[in-house]
Amino acid sequence: MTENTPRIPLAGTPSLLRAINDRAALQLLLENGPLSRTQIGTLTGLSKPTASQLLARLEAAGLVVPVGTTAGGPGPNAQLYEVDPSAGYVAGIDVTTSHVRVAVADITGRTLAEHRVPSRGWPAAATVERVAEAVADTLQRAGLAPGALREVVVGLGGAPDPVTSKLRYASHLPGWHSPRLTEELSAALDAPVSIENDVNLAAVAEQASGAARGCEDFVLLWAGEGIGAAIVIAGRLHRGFTGGAGEVGYMPVPGAPVVRDVRRKNSGGFQELVGEPAVRALAREHGITAPTAEEAVLLALETPGAGDDLLTALAGRLAVGLAVIVSVVDPQLVVVSGGVAIAGGERLRLLVEEELARIAISRPEVRSSAVPGSPVLHGALQRALAAAREAVFSTH
Repeated sequence: MTENTPRIPLAGTPSLLRAINDRAALQLLLENGPLSRTQIGTLTGLSKPTASQLLARLEAAGLVVPVGTTAGGPGPNAQLYEVDPSAGYVAGIDVTTSHVRVAVADITGRTLAEHRVPSRGWPAAATVERVAEAVADTLQRAGLAPGALREVVVGLGGAPDPVTSKLRYASHLPGWHSPRLTEELSAALDAPVSIENDVNLAAVAEQASGAARGCEDFVLLWAGEGIGAAIVIAGRLHRGFTGGAGEVGYMPVPGAPVVRDVRRKNSGGFQELVGEPAVRALAREHGITAPTAEEAVLLALETPGAGDDLLTALAGRLAVGLAVIVSVVDPQLVVVSGGVAIAGGERLRLLVEEELARIAISRPEVRSSAVPGSPVLHGALQRALAAAREAVFSTH
C-alpha cells in the first residue's frame, strides 16, 4: 500500500468493520513483509488499541505469527508480524503435450517445490491418476502431507466451455476431455480444482510480476508449439461468450490458406503461418534445420545472413496476426511470450515491433516476457493463491 492508498472507511457494522480491517492488514503484510502494530495502525488509519486487537485476533486464528522485533530505532523494540505461511498451500499445474509441471506454494506465494514429469504416451484413461501422482510427489518434495492443498489451478492449451465445462480447442490433449474432469481432479487431489487456458494464465503472470505489471489494457501473444493470445481489458481477462477469446490460431490472415472447416481440421490460418511446423519449414527455406521451432530460432541468432533473414520473415508473419488483433482491441501494450518468442529474445521482439508499426494504425509498445521459468505455472499459482486467500482470510 502506498501513501496515496485510500484508508479504510469507518462505516458499517462492527463485524463488517473487523472483517474489512483484518483483510486490509493481511494484504499489507503480504505486500510489505513483517510489520509492527504501529506500522499497521498507521497504514490503515486504525488506533493502537484497535490494531492490537486486530493482530491478536489474526494470531488466534492462525493467520499471522510474530517474527522478531524492530531494532535500531528510538524507544523500545516493537514486535513484528507476518502472514503465517502455513495458513494454506496451493498448487499450480502446467500441462503440455510432452510434460506436466507442478509447483506448490504457501499462502505468502513462496514456492516450496517444483516438479516436472514427462506425459507423452500417458494412457488417456490414466491422466487423472498420473496427475495426482505428480502432485503427491511435489507435496512430498515440499515437506507437506497429502491433502494439504487449499486450491489447485491447471493451465492447458484449451478452454472450458462456460456452460458444459467440457474442454474445447484441445484435441492435442486426449486425456483431458472427460465431462467431469474438474470433479475427478478435485476428488483425486482432495482440493478444489479449476482449469484455465494456459495463455490466459501467462497473461496473469505478466500482469502480476512481469512485462505488463501496472498495465490494464494489453494483449499477450503466445508463440510456441501453438499460437494463442490473451486479452486483458480494464485489468480483467476477456474470455469471450464461449471462453474462446484469444484462440487466434484459427484466425484467417494474409499469407495462409483459409481453412473452411476448422472444427474438423482443428487448425486455422495464423497457426498455419507461425505454428511449430510452419516455423521449422520457414527455417529450412533459409537453410536452417532444427528439430524444433525454438531451436531453429536459437540457431538463427547465431547464423549471420540466413539467420537474419529467417528472423525478419518470422517477425513479419507474427506482425501480420498482431496487426489484426490490435486493430480490434487497440491495447496499450503487446507482450510476446512462448518458446519461440522467448528464444528470439530482443532481436525478434524489435523486429516484430518495427514491422507492426509499419502495418498497423495502432502502434503499441511490444515487450518480451519478463516472467522467469514457466509463465503458465506462475499464472496458475497466482490464480490459486487469490482463491485460497479469499477462502482462508474470510473464514476466521
